[in-house]
Amino acid sequence: MLKHVLNFFRKSILIMFEKKYNQRKRIMARQAYEYTKTVLEKVSFNAELFCKELEKAYETLLPHEIQELKIWLEAYLETKPELNQRMKLVK
Repeated sequence: MLKHVLNFFRKSILIMFEKKYNQRKRIMARQAYEYTKTVLEKVSFNAELFCKELEKAYETLLPHEIQELKIWLEAYLETKPELNQRMKLVK
């Protein structure tokens, strides 16, 4: 009986730690995505730097974050015609 109770507590603790770990991973991934957007905004004055930072983002972000970044990028490039021209050349 005691053995079953201990196993139950072990499993409960493992599940709790796994949930916390996954929550932290999501938060950190979100922070990386937000940081990437901030960096891209700050280097947008230079098309070459912007492209380099965008390449770094594609290497480091998760697939779903890359999809979000593409959506953000389309909207952001509408306000930056000089970058928009360069991005058309890169694509």
